[in-house]
Amino acid sequence: MLSALLALGAVSCTKVKRGEYAKGSATIFCDDGFRNILNEEIEVFEFSYPGSSIIPFFVSEQDAIDTIMADGTQAIIVTQELTKEQKDYIKSKFKRVVKTHCIAVDAVALITNKDNRVTSLSMKEISDIMNGKITRWSQLAGNDTTAIKLVFDNAGSSTVSYMRQKFLPEGAKISDNPNAFAQKDNAQVFDVVKSDPDALGIISVSWLGDDLSLAKQVPVEQRNKDYANQNDTIATNLTTEVNIVKVSNPTEANDFDPTGYKPYQVYINSGEYPLFRKVYMISTASNSTVLHSFYTFVTGFVGQKIISKTGILPYHMNPRVVELK
Repeated sequence: MLSALLALGAVSCTKVKRGEYAKGSATIFCDDGFRNILNEEIEVFEFSYPGSSIIPFFVSEQDAIDTIMADGTQAIIVTQELTKEQKDYIKSKFKRVVKTHCIAVDAVALITNKDNRVTSLSMKEISDIMNGKITRWSQLAGNDTTAIKLVFDNAGSSTVSYMRQKFLPEGAKISDNPNAFAQKDNAQVFDVVKSDPDALGIISVSWLGDDLSLAKQVPVEQRNKDYANQNDTIATNLTTEVNIVKVSNPTEANDFDPTGYKPYQVYINSGEYPLFRKVYMISTASNSTVLHSFYTFVTGFVGQKIISKTGILPYHMNPRVVELK
């Protein structure tokens, strides 16, 4: 397996002039939470540069890091930077320089079934659910005494890692909660919540933006032009297939404000929506390779515009403040 991936990652080292893009094929390993983003980035990149081919593998965040550490790929998308020790190891073992670029600020969203009456949770309530202190919907709203089914994607995902570090004591796991149920990926989390009124889903907000879904109905040639020309467009629409829970964080710093916010880009940017984390693209590819060209594309204007269509916040663009109904 590793040898096959290394073969896929091997590209021509022909010199590429400044401003040009290299041709060839290569792999990239990405946390499943960012599948929608990466697929769109690849489709537009390959359309713009027909001699290129980027082959994505959607895995857990830890698997992505392990693969780049073994030189099984030369690019990953994850929510944490490599440590100095990891960078030094790659440089010493494989003679590669690690390049890291923050490409987005993502939010972790909580979703419920359309028939569920709970529309807002505080950070304290989320903590109590995660730690098994709140186990039934009746402890939050109404008379529904059924158990809260905590639904998340695979145990190695960045979303699970974020929620574990945010709310659980050291060494504890979300799967320790008897009412927690792991799924294969974010798509399965979404499907379970759509069909089960008792489910509380944990999911990357990039799976909830309608703007990218609508964009996919447009031919890639036109999408490429739109990404290059629409200078201030951001995603403002989130799916209506499930309830997206408002999250409040009353603290002394905000005068214990109980206002809850949905994970719209403007609230991620302001920090009023509290469940957010940075997303990094990490590359060890040399300058004259297709992967370096893709790295330049994703971190450039068009690549950042694509991210602005997903519902999460591109790192190098300021969102407009819009009225959200």
